[in-house]
Amino acid sequence: MTTVIAGVSGAIGGALARRYLSSYPDRSLIGLCRRPETAPDDLRNHSGVRLMAWDAEDEQRLDVAEFKAVLEASGPVYTVIYAGGLLHDGQMFPEKRLEDIDGRSMMRSYQVNCLGFVSLMQRLAPALRGKHFKRIAAVSAKVGSISDNQLGGWYAYRASKAALNMVVKNLSIEMSRRYAPLACVSLHPGTTLSPLSQPFQQSLEQLTVHEPEQTASNLFSVLESLDARDNGRFISWDGSDLPW
Repeated sequence: MTTVIAGVSGAIGGALARRYLSSYPDRSLIGLCRRPETAPDDLRNHSGVRLMAWDAEDEQRLDVAEFKAVLEASGPVYTVIYAGGLLHDGQMFPEKRLEDIDGRSMMRSYQVNCLGFVSLMQRLAPALRGKHFKRIAAVSAKVGSISDNQLGGWYAYRASKAALNMVVKNLSIEMSRRYAPLACVSLHPGTTLSPLSQPFQQSLEQLTVHEPEQTASNLFSVLESLDARDNGRFISWDGSDLPW
């Protein structure tokens, strides 16, 4: 039995990895991240973890042949979690108005928040064959909801997460035909203390904010409760449905 987590060196991805390792000590975990050598020591040194170089912005970073071999050796894939994400870094920051939009930044956001998931699923799909139930989850965001958008702004992040949601919806239809039984869902993790949220500390005072470990526990509970009837849902951290 295998769990695959992309973005395992991030706050949410790492916390999810630890949650799965503690709950399923006999299950293999494949962790994908930009620099496996700089991943947290507890993940790098865990006998049940296989870390592999992967970058949502560079498909060539993942050794496809090695990835296939690792998947074949680790056993049936039961859970896939895409926890990669980009809101800001030293080169980009969320836009407040039309004039702030930068084409390169928008394409980077789309690449990391959406296309990275597409590319990963193309490589993973053959490993999803089997009669066991599979869980496929992309960590999205409530701000990616089109019908819930009342504030505007954050053009690149909102648009890329909305695109991710559409990919998840499409996959839920196609993969249910090819790899059933499964549930393919988008997950809103809630506001989490992490490098992604750090620049917005003043705004966070008005919100319910979770530590990464609590976010991981919440998402783990949602994932473990899924069955085939949940396929194609957009789910918040508390298990409620979010509008597309």
